[in-house]
Amino acid sequence: MEIDREDGRTPNQLRPLACSRNILHRPHGSASWSQGDTKVLAAVYGPKAGTKKNENAEKACFEVIWKPKTGQIGKVEKEYEMILKRTIQSICVLTVNPNTTTSVIIQVVHDDGSLLPCAINAACAALVDAGIPMKHLAVAICCCLADNGYVVLDPNKLEEKKMSAFAYLVFPNTTLSVLPEGSLVAEGEPVEHGIITSVTHGVMSVDDYFLCVENGRAATASLSAFFRKNFQQSQRDSSKAG
Repeated sequence: MEIDREDGRTPNQLRPLACSRNILHRPHGSASWSQGDTKVLAAVYGPKAGTKKNENAEKACFEVIWKPKTGQIGKVEKEYEMILKRTIQSICVLTVNPNTTTSVIIQVVHDDGSLLPCAINAACAALVDAGIPMKHLAVAICCCLADNGYVVLDPNKLEEKKMSAFAYLVFPNTTLSVLPEGSLVAEGEPVEHGIITSVTHGVMSVDDYFLCVENGRAATASLSAFFRKNFQQSQRDSSKAG
């Protein structure tokens, strides 16, 4: 059974992607990321010398500050901050700048669905722009489960409201990344088939979850290709400017 989407996309088709880096002058790194009409700005400040209680003398620390488009931060945004912080800590090399804190500010410009994955992608791009040492890039995607059991990727706001359950999944970028060869090995093990972050909402069976993972992982190829093309273009532009 095929599922109809109002915007004409197939179930596994992502919305148009757009990314710009180095768009803000005061942060050490910045990026905007859009998926369809969902748009997020990310700014990175640091690493700054240790001044906070939670800092570790042997490791770099990160803090995430989420700024909604309007209103005050609530329970959902606090959860997003925690998920994003854990994701960043897992993809960054924490031993390079010990006893420092790097702040990642997320500003929601417009939310038309799949907001958290969009923010994770924006943060990853901003971290690269800031030159923060990273083990590997990461790509995030939202996989929704429709009532008929069909998996839908990158839902918009209207689709999210109709879905019975969904999963936020973060995968390592494919081996065809912009990072140096060998970067995609964590503690001696290849990580291209792993999952960095997995958060589910609603009720789904184990089989449905693995179907979401399978479809989500398949879509990371296009996300990774977009990352790579965007970063390589930025490198060429920087070389011309220099």
